[in-house]
Amino acid sequence: MGNQLDRITHVSYSELPTGDPAGLEKEELRVGVAYFFSDEEEEPEDAYQDEVEYSAFCRQDCIFSQRRGGEDLRVHAPGSLLAMCQPGDLLELVARAQPPHWAIYVRDDQVIHLHQGQIRMDSLRDVSGGRPGRIVNHRYRYRPLPPDLVLQNARGHLGLSSPDVCWTNSESFAAWCRFGKREFKAGGEAPCGQQRYCLKVRVRDGAAHTRVFRSLDALIRERRRVDAAFFLLLVPLVNGKAAAL
Repeated sequence: MGNQLDRITHVSYSELPTGDPAGLEKEELRVGVAYFFSDEEEEPEDAYQDEVEYSAFCRQDCIFSQRRGGEDLRVHAPGSLLAMCQPGDLLELVARAQPPHWAIYVRDDQVIHLHQGQIRMDSLRDVSGGRPGRIVNHRYRYRPLPPDLVLQNARGHLGLSSPDVCWTNSESFAAWCRFGKREFKAGGEAPCGQQRYCLKVRVRDGAAHTRVFRSLDALIRERRRVDAAFFLLLVPLVNGKAAAL
């Protein structure tokens, strides 16, 4: 298999902090979770180069990869990012201690995204709120749809809101628009007793953690939880839990 990154190795995953059992994306900070804040107004473009590495598999096929040595992880200020975007691009806006926000670029500074349970079109500058971002068209290994179909998927759901939204977070919605895979939807896969998906996480010290899932939606929610808790992974553990800061 040409796109397989590594053979899957099952190791302990107990070091990771527990997440929200509901699995829903939240904008607010969580009580009882340690966060790091910076008093700098802007972070340099290489501020996110030392991120957690991920490999996601469906059975033995690699379907997602974020590796420090395998891609450009640099982020860009909203104005710089805007100059790089093409219609149908998959965008990721990042910030410390919170899940990344994903969107589909339309044109003329407009993006379509899932925000607080509603699918809407807004200015990229407004959505970013000053957060840096990057184009992540190749993060997933699925074959992308043509740009016009990506935009058709996104525009066709404008105005939809809970409980009619069938995606649990902005990433699942934006990725569905670009790739058209029903697996990105909550409940989009037939119930299966087997754990088909595997998420392999590698943190800065080289330690690997692996966990298995029955659906792609569950895997994405877990990976986003780890993204939000990135710094917690680097905090010394006390009795199996992150030490309070």
